[in-house]
Amino acid sequence: MRAVIQRVSSASVLIKDQTHSEISGGMLVLVGIEDADSDDDISWLSRKIINLRIFDDHEGVMNKSLKEVNADVLLVSQFTLHAAIKKGSRPSYTRAAKPEVAIVVYQKFLGQLESNLGKKIKTGIFGSKMEIALVNDGPVTIWIDTKNKE
Repeated sequence: MRAVIQRVSSASVLIKDQTHSEISGGMLVLVGIEDADSDDDISWLSRKIINLRIFDDHEGVMNKSLKEVNADVLLVSQFTLHAAIKKGSRPSYTRAAKPEVAIVVYQKFLGQLESNLGKKIKTGIFGSKMEIALVNDGPVTIWIDTKNKE
């Protein structure tokens, strides 16, 4: 699994010019799923996201986690995070899981995040064409790959 995490002061998902979901602050999480992803990947990534200390404490130091500040999450599936661009100019998405596999992993991941955070998480609609609007706070943007845990 790959995730791009952005600390945001606001984020929203529009589908067919209608606001589907929005948060006023917290994290926008874009997640890409591949066939090799397992329950271990889901569990590890969920814990990492919930406990990542990227929110400011009272001294303005990034020292607080999502759970500690009780912020919201907007989770959006994004298969293009698995784009391969080694040759040519057109990205290949063969590493991304097929929709019938990815939806199951995505739903498990959503459930794990909600369980770990202790509240509902806003989402896009899996497989839909979406417009994502965000105000990146900081900016803070972090890329995580469960197959490369650096």
